[in-house]
Parts: sequence; structure tokens; C-alpha cells
Amino acid sequence: MSTHPQPLPLDGVTVVAVEQAVSAPFATRQLADLGARVIKIERPDGGDFARGYDTAARGLASHFVWCNRGKESLAVDLKDPRGLALVRRLVADADVFVQNLAQGAAARLGLDAATLCAAHPRLVAVDISGYGAGGPYAHKRAYDMLVQCEAGLVSVTGTAEQPVKAGVPAADIAAAMYAFSGVLAALLRRAATGRGGPVEVSMLESLAEWMGHPLHHGMHGGEAPVRTGVAHAVIAPYDAYGTADGGQVLLSVQNDREWRRLAEQVLGRPELGEDPDFATNTARVARREKTDAVVAEALAALDTAEALARLDAAGIACARLNTVADVAGHPQLSARDRWREVPSPAGPLRALLPPITLPDGPEARMGAVPSLGEHTDLLLRELGVPAEDRAALRREGVVA
Repeated sequence: MSTHPQPLPLDGVTVVAVEQAVSAPFATRQLADLGARVIKIERPDGGDFARGYDTAARGLASHFVWCNRGKESLAVDLKDPRGLALVRRLVADADVFVQNLAQGAAARLGLDAATLCAAHPRLVAVDISGYGAGGPYAHKRAYDMLVQCEAGLVSVTGTAEQPVKAGVPAADIAAAMYAFSGVLAALLRRAATGRGGPVEVSMLESLAEWMGHPLHHGMHGGEAPVRTGVAHAVIAPYDAYGTADGGQVLLSVQNDREWRRLAEQVLGRPELGEDPDFATNTARVARREKTDAVVAEALAALDTAEALARLDAAGIACARLNTVADVAGHPQLSARDRWREVPSPAGPLRALLPPITLPDGPEARMGAVPSLGEHTDLLLRELGVPAEDRAALRREGVVA
């Protein structure tokens, strides 16, 4: 390992974001974690509406805490020409601009990617939308659950009786991560050409890409996969099974060799390894109820820890069905030292290190969660706004 660690990859990069909710804030948080300076533009009257979603994080909103650490908050009224002019001055010196306002709102302010990139050729400007800039859905309101439905995710998630949405905002996260990777790609191109350019990401197109397997399976001659809960549509056994202490263990048998090991070392019934009713995956899927009953009976006699130990010893892929509380105390995350404390207006808050690890560089920059308008005065002073003008802007509600 190098004795001279490299800087964080985005040190020296400035990002201005007119953002709200999850998709844009989660994208720009990734940039902040990698060293970028992220200036978050918020409304003076309440700021990013995600600040009001709940009070679960010691009085702060859990969504906001998750998506907004490491940013500076400028509370400014973009409907006031003076406020808009301040933001345009920030953008003029920025490397990246990101926005996810309602369709058409950024263009009315002159803050859409095309307009900004025409004025600032080195700028990378990102428009995140629900359905894209054109087409019949362009002006529809787009929230995560709605886009999960439009993209077909809900149709393949859940049980045979009941479709369900994903328990995390999958459409928002998908769009965020494509916006993040789009920024990185555009910055690489700028390094080679000297020019930035627009980046467009839609929630629908992002999540439709994640639908790759069921979408391609259905388009190219197969039937759309049926909903099977946590089971697998074409592999057995591949499901969750109850244990003696009330837990649930998931296991996946990927081939017939694994089935023979499972039968001998976990089920205690080695004869099932050669039984024609169970010996092949095709046979096991055709007799899924019998297969599951055999596995369930054996695991129901074991407590969770013993069941997992036996499955591991037999080389069978397995997992515990964890609760959210279990994940917060997960031994693997603890063993790998993945938890840190992030400052916030409510005091230190526990948070995970981002998944990107750069062993030859410094640790990710997990900065504080900002209070609304916390950096307004600092940023106005950086822009050279005189003290009396700063006071007038505050007094007249242009900034907060």
C-alpha cells in the first residue's frame, strides 16, 4: 500500500444542486462522500420537503439524514430575481449542477441542463425527471411508488396473491445512481475534451433497466415470471423456512450436487439425493410443495444458529431473514468497521460508510447533516455580497 495516500477522487469539484426528496439528493451525497463540495439550494420556507417526512432520527427526518450529509445548505427564494441571480453566480463557478424539480420548472428558471451548458461549456449539468423530457408522460407527477408500478417492478414483486412495491425507494435510488455515474463519466470526458455537457436521467428508464431479467425473459418468448414471495420461480428449494426458535432461514440449492449434500448433511435423508422425485431441479420444481415440505420439516427441528451452521458446513448458500434492527447490529458490518458517526443539528448520528472503498486513499468524507440555511451567510460572503446587502436579503425573505 502506498505510504502517500491519494486525495479523495472529487476533491476540488464543486456541485450546486437544486434538489428535493431522494433521487437528486442521494446522487449528490455520493459526490460529497467522494470529496466534492456540494451546495444544496433550499427554499427558505421549510427547505427540501424531505426535511418534514418524519422525526425518527433524533427529531430529524430519516430520509433527509440519509441523503444529505456532507452538504452546505443555502436557503434562497428562486422566485425572487435576486435569489435566482445568486444561484446563477454559484453555478458559473461550479463544475456540476444537479436538479430534480418538477418537469418544466427548471427551464422556467433557466436552470435546465441545456440552458446552463450553453452558457457554461465546462459545466456538467444533470436533469433528473420522472419520465424524461419528452413523450406523453413527460409532465406526469412521478413519485417512487408510481414509477415502480409503471416500470413493472410491482408486478413481479410479492406473492401470487398480492403484488407489492419494494420496501425501499427503488426508482429514486436507481435514478440517483445513474445520475451519479453519469456525472463521473461526464467529468472524465471533460478532462479529455475540456467540455462538460448535459446529462439526462429518468426514474422510469432507470428502473426499467433494472427490470432486465423479467423484461428480457418476457420480450424474447418466455412468460413474465410469476410472483413467488421470497421463493425462486424456477429453482427449488430456494425459499425461507421456519426454525425451532421462531427465526427464518433462506437457502438456495443451485445444482443437483448441492441437493445431494443438503439431503445428506442437513436433512439427514441421503436417499433423497438419488430419488427420481427430487434428484434433479426439474423434478424438484415440479414437486415444489413436496420439496419444500421435506426441507421445512428438517429445519423446523433446528434453531436458527444450528440450521445456518449446518448449511454453511454443507456448502449450501443460506442467510438469516433479518429485521431492520438485525441489520443495524449485523456482525459482518461491525467486523468490517463500517459504522461511523455523522454530526447533525440533533447531535451525532450513526451512519454506514459508503460501499465504495478506496484502500489507497483517505476514508470517505462523511460530513455533517446541515440545518436549513446553515451556510447561507458563508456562501453570500464568498460571493462578495456586502454585509448590508446580506442583511437586506435576510430581512426581505430572499434568503434565510
